[in-house]
Amino acid sequence: MAPRLPRHPASALAERWTTMDGLDLFYRESQNPPPDAPVMMHLHGFGLSGRYLLPTAELLQDEFRTYVPDLPGFGRSVKPAKALDVPGLAHAAARFMDDRGASSATLVGNSMGCPVILEFAHHYPERIDRAVLVSPAGGMHNQPLTRAMSQLARDGGREPSALVRVATPDYLRFGVSSTAKMFSALMHYPSLERLLDLHIPTLVVLGDRDPLMPSPARVKEIASHIDNQMVLVVIEGAAHAINFSHPGELANIIRQFMADRPIVDDPDSPGHARAYELHRGMLRPPAEDAPDPQDSA
Repeated sequence: MAPRLPRHPASALAERWTTMDGLDLFYRESQNPPPDAPVMMHLHGFGLSGRYLLPTAELLQDEFRTYVPDLPGFGRSVKPAKALDVPGLAHAAARFMDDRGASSATLVGNSMGCPVILEFAHHYPERIDRAVLVSPAGGMHNQPLTRAMSQLARDGGREPSALVRVATPDYLRFGVSSTAKMFSALMHYPSLERLLDLHIPTLVVLGDRDPLMPSPARVKEIASHIDNQMVLVVIEGAAHAINFSHPGELANIIRQFMADRPIVDDPDSPGHARAYELHRGMLRPPAEDAPDPQDSA
């Protein structure tokens, strides 16, 4: 039997349980989306639940049929007998969509959620409409584990203090053994290969204060290999957990991306967004006087 829900839900989204592959899985969903609203699923990062994604998801729930699952083994969802690697989590995300009756969706990921999206697109290209990759992690820049832990420690000092209260219970529940196994899975995952293989509209959002991200020079190098409709947005003042720290700015960027409108800054939200078009090896700001991403270092 699934555990009881808290008497006072912590989110404006409805809190639900379902059973998938014989395991209880916890998720949140929009309560009253428009009948024809496109599906949007938010995927959390390493060791975390979907809780820290809620500030952004809640701002979009009235425009999209929104889902925020705790993937198997994370958050309040039950751990499978064998910990899932990145492909396993991607397949679990697809089965969750089946469970919810969603044939396709736009996937919004943060950190580890981004490799999961890339793997989902690799196996289920017909089921992903668009990809939103926020602070993608898991590449060479985060190796070895000691370097990644140092990056996380530095990031912690740049995040809102409220994030500690949200993330700490998730990390403790995830455990040391699961952390080591998941880190190994991420380090062996071909993130760059999968990224270059994407053939759907893709939005990449980075924070200029994120110690887990590669340098702007490395971003430019990667951009030189892009052959896809891709937009890069840098949010000044943001670190790694952008979905939590800058929900207004991120939700504004996602809305414009989904509507195929030029990305412009939301003056009413903290942070300043600068957009660059990445397409066929070009890194072009939307206007001639737009600043270079190197300035965000």
